[in-house]
Amino acid sequence: MLDKYTCLEKLAAQRTDEIVISSMGVATPWGKLSDGPFDLAHVDTAMGHVADFAYGLALAQPERRVIAFCGDGSTLMCLGSLVTIAQRPTGNLTLVITENGTYEVTGNQPVPGAGEVDFAAIARGSGLREVYTIEDETDFDAKLPLHFQLPGPAVFVWKIARAEEPVPKPNRPILERARRLKSALAGVVP
Repeated sequence: MLDKYTCLEKLAAQRTDEIVISSMGVATPWGKLSDGPFDLAHVDTAMGHVADFAYGLALAQPERRVIAFCGDGSTLMCLGSLVTIAQRPTGNLTLVITENGTYEVTGNQPVPGAGEVDFAAIARGSGLREVYTIEDETDFDAKLPLHFQLPGPAVFVWKIARAEEPVPKPNRPILERARRLKSALAGVVP
């Protein structure tokens, strides 16, 4: 199993100007690593819509890579997004599915099908070609550059250890976070 915090630290250390959309169990630890104008904690709206939101950003910003963190429970809530992404692929999208088998921020209730659902198989079955499952740190380190280099859409399933995350409370209200990202994408950094 991977340690989510170590993986996020390593990814943050390699990041340059990519847009990063985080949600649920990743929002709080990512916010401690990076809270710049190209970061958006997507936690105030419907659970499960990080992939489709990030996909829309990737289509609108083809010159910039978009990295989206989606929990396994969130991914299950919006599987249709994978088919949509596969049908009209964009070369700058990286989707990271953090799989720990629980709804981490609501009390670690089990995700339906925990341990039985194969997220990589679902992504491939949706038509996505660049799909990787990462279960240990050696494999993570070897594949870390691919998160930034692969032609997208690319999907990485991180098999992470269960953690105890609090309900995410981003530093700024959603309206301010959205306006800040919009300004940064327009080239006006607040």
